[in-house]
Amino acid sequence: MAKSVTPFLMFEGKAQEALDLYMRVLPDSEVVSMQKYGPEGPGPEGTIMHAIVTLAGQQVMVSDSHVQHAFTFTPSISFWIECHDEAELERLFDELGKGGQVYMPLDNYGFSTRFGWVGDRFGVTWQLNLA
Repeated sequence: MAKSVTPFLMFEGKAQEALDLYMRVLPDSEVVSMQKYGPEGPGPEGTIMHAIVTLAGQQVMVSDSHVQHAFTFTPSISFWIECHDEAELERLFDELGKGGQVYMPLDNYGFSTRFGWVGDRFGVTWQLNLA
C-alpha cells in the first residue's frame, strides 16, 4: 500500500524562480526543506536538487533536472485553488498568469459562477475557482 501521494514539479533551471513566485502569491506557503547542487554537480551549482514546500497548505516536491527532456508540464495536470473572495481570485489569476497563457478567462462556466484557468510562465497550470 502506498504511504502517500505528493505532486512533484520538475523544472529545468527555473525551480527557484517559480518557488519565489508561488511563495509570494500563495498564502500559507513555506519551504520545508531544500537541497541545492554544489560545485560538484551533477546539476548547475545553486539550482534545486530537491525541495519540499507547502503551497497554500499542499505539500509539493520540486527539483531542477540537470538532464534536458523533450517534455515539460501539460495542462492536463493542474493545481485547483478554491478562492475565498473575488479579489483573491482576480489577484491570483493576474499574478500566476503573468507571462503565461490563459486557458479559460475568468467567467461563469455553469459549474462555477467565477472560474479561470491559467498557465504560469513556467508551464504549471492553475485552475482558480470562487468558492
